[in-house]
Amino acid sequence: MPKKVPLAISRGVRKQSTNVFLALERDGIQAWGEVAPTSDQPDLSPTKIRAEIRRFFENYRGDVPQEAYRQGLSMGIPRTVYAAIDMALWDWWGQQAGVPLYQLWGLPKPSQPTSVTLGICPPEAVAQQLALKTKDLDFQALKIKLGSPAGIAADKAMMEAVLEANSSPMALRIDANGGWTVEQALEMIPWLADRGVAYVEQPLAKGQEQGLRALKAQGALPIFVDESCHMASDLPNWYSWVDGVNIKLMKCGGPTEALRIKHTAQAFGLQTMIGCMGESSVAISAGAHLSGDLDYIDLDSHYNLKPDPSSGLTLEAGVTQISDRPGLGTHLNPEHYA
Repeated sequence: MPKKVPLAISRGVRKQSTNVFLALERDGIQAWGEVAPTSDQPDLSPTKIRAEIRRFFENYRGDVPQEAYRQGLSMGIPRTVYAAIDMALWDWWGQQAGVPLYQLWGLPKPSQPTSVTLGICPPEAVAQQLALKTKDLDFQALKIKLGSPAGIAADKAMMEAVLEANSSPMALRIDANGGWTVEQALEMIPWLADRGVAYVEQPLAKGQEQGLRALKAQGALPIFVDESCHMASDLPNWYSWVDGVNIKLMKCGGPTEALRIKHTAQAFGLQTMIGCMGESSVAISAGAHLSGDLDYIDLDSHYNLKPDPSSGLTLEAGVTQISDRPGLGTHLNPEHYA
């Protein structure tokens, strides 16, 4: 799946996604799931993904999704792969029950606008890339990728170009993808606060969480973690040093664990957001069904695909909105599979 605009972050550039879609057919119901491996998962080839999905279903007993999730964990199915299995099982149960997933989970319909993501780029390219990302789409928030390998001077130059190009204006959010040191973050975060930014996501690399104490003590902006949180069990390790957590289905293994992270984070008094990792509308829909009571939404990767091979979502007043069809309410379009 090629991207309209290549996405550059602190760890590299992605021009396309190679995803695997799962169609689960049982009792006349067809349900869908999606695997979106990241560039740092070279072992998850399409062949490996298909083999892992088949291995799971060779042992699947028709359990409800929560029990199936425990089975998948015990089998060692990679979480990114299990995300597709989990969302397909939930899609099947939602369709069988005749209700959309947000209702099955007792959640409200999405209401918060999604951000659109602007990758790291030279200042002179900001206006053009922003125009390409927002063309014919009513976005109300902008997530800017910083943490440039060229250093914080490059980050500041890009941010100044964003401020000049952001004529709408859209609300501003920052994601450093672990690209800063503690010292750089201590300088950048107050600088960004002075320019109207709402929060900073993953300022420090995974494994450097002890440094979050200093950023929390500084208190210039809310700090969210992303790469530092894969499971609900991660939160007790550092919840007092941050203000929020970004939930991603491809990290945690699907909606079952995402719901656990959401409830755990809210119990700790943390803010919550949900993000994405190069998915089409199939996996984005699963995230959108979870998003109704979250604080921030970053479900925009399908808008940057050329084309999105799936359908079932709309952008309404900046909100990535689901349908009221049962289950996920989305599918891979027939022309993209045999």
